[in-house]
Amino acid sequence: MANKVEVKELLDAGVHFGHLTRRWNPNMAPYIYMERNGIHIINLYKSAAKMQEAGDALAKIAASGRKILFVATKKQAKEIVAEQAEKANMPYITERWPGGMLTNFVTIRRAVKKMASIDRMKKDGTFNTLSKKERLQVDRLRAKLEKNLGSISDMSRLPGALFVVDITREHIAIKEAQKLNIPIFAMVDTNSDPREVEYVIPSNDDASKSINKVVSYVADSIVEGLSERKASKDSKKEKAENEEKEPKAPKATVKQPEAEAPSKDAEDKKAMQEAKKDVKLESKKETLDKASSNEEE
Repeated sequence: MANKVEVKELLDAGVHFGHLTRRWNPNMAPYIYMERNGIHIINLYKSAAKMQEAGDALAKIAASGRKILFVATKKQAKEIVAEQAEKANMPYITERWPGGMLTNFVTIRRAVKKMASIDRMKKDGTFNTLSKKERLQVDRLRAKLEKNLGSISDMSRLPGALFVVDITREHIAIKEAQKLNIPIFAMVDTNSDPREVEYVIPSNDDASKSINKVVSYVADSIVEGLSERKASKDSKKEKAENEEKEPKAPKATVKQPEAEAPSKDAEDKKAMQEAKKDVKLESKKETLDKASSNEEE
């Protein structure tokens, strides 16, 4: 279970500051506490509850072995998201969102493989056989791929969930995830529509302090889920090893009943001999004749 969220810590991080009242989205009304100086104030008690809920769900996804893709291309969130995603050992996109990243995942994987093939060329010496111009082109291509896709090179299949900072800015990522029914966790400010997200965290998505507070909590929840997965794997492995080491108990032999010794008594012997004599069976005709004679009597 994820750690408890303290409302005071959220207040200190400025998570409660929303956008100007004229830029609000009416669907965010349930999460707004009040208006002050023309700015909407987010209800931090609801933010804390939603963070807890999202943290528990993300921990379960991480424990199941699925990847969680972090998405944040805005300037103040890039470094924070990259750092926290690396801490949780999860893929992330902090540069431009590559169109079709999820809906056309096969092509994206092909580009990642291209990056790996360039690395192999450099290792086996093929790269040195190219002309100077070709080497320069390959280096530029490698640098471009690394910048855009380097952080998702380990993601061999579609992620189990998406964590997004600012759903208005990352609307293409949101649409792709919706099309593929991938659950979306997101920091949602007062100018965004919370209906597009399964797990809403109402919070200030513009201040770096606020982003750091929410994303670090999410990353800690994922790390907790991963450690649970590792612990369960280790316990299963240990149990299997113990079962192999323990000597198997020999199968219990069924004791056969002792054969009864033949009686030595003279009368018993006589009775046995009589029993062994062939019994003469009556024919069908004799049986019917006997039956009819009995009826006449």
